[in-house]
Amino acid sequence: MALNSGGAYRVTQAGAVIEGKHITGDLLITANNVIVRNSQIDGSVINEYGPNHYSFTISDSTVGPASGCLTAPGVGESEFTATRVHVRGHGDGFRASGNNIKIDESYVKLCSNPGDHSDGIQTYMMGTGLVLNHTTIDQRSATSVTAPIFIVDSGTRDVSVTNNLVMGGTYSIQLKNASGTQVVQNNRLVDKSWIYGPVEADCAEINWSGNTLVNIDANYNVTSTVGPLNCK
Repeated sequence: MALNSGGAYRVTQAGAVIEGKHITGDLLITANNVIVRNSQIDGSVINEYGPNHYSFTISDSTVGPASGCLTAPGVGESEFTATRVHVRGHGDGFRASGNNIKIDESYVKLCSNPGDHSDGIQTYMMGTGLVLNHTTIDQRSATSVTAPIFIVDSGTRDVSVTNNLVMGGTYSIQLKNASGTQVVQNNRLVDKSWIYGPVEADCAEINWSGNTLVNIDANYNVTSTVGPLNCK
């Protein structure tokens, strides 16, 4: 792992393990099967280098600065698994630009700069196999926003969005233009936290069930269920 200017690190060894580190800039992954755990990265974690993407896992880590707001995505872009990751201080939480992305048990607290199009997760030139599960995405503090869940890229195939708690955005859950299996189940959306509406989606193409509108307290605990969240 080599130190670059601005506190950024580049990983070039396949199978490298980054554990218990505080990286004050970006973490650039340019080797496969890299493991990041129990670490703090004040910039972004990115695995795109030239035309290539490199596989990695990140767990039990914090990504983003303690103060201020970075427009760039916190974690991306393909062939990665994120588990128990806290993304803070970023306009975009996760960038999905390829195959085999799994995000689980994570927490995204979004911000925005003027002119941003903040998203909790955004697809861009997406491929196959996107899983977003049991993750909290809070966009209520951001003002230049699109959506906590913004999955609208036409290349997206086989999507699963389950058991998440989301709030904020223009339309909070957006899933359009995808193909293959599309599942949106058992998600909870904070009532009236959106600007225009709760959902904008290709409803007829989606296996949609068990989604609800809720109220929460300051610790994200659900205090009441308002009713079903329908796709229409």
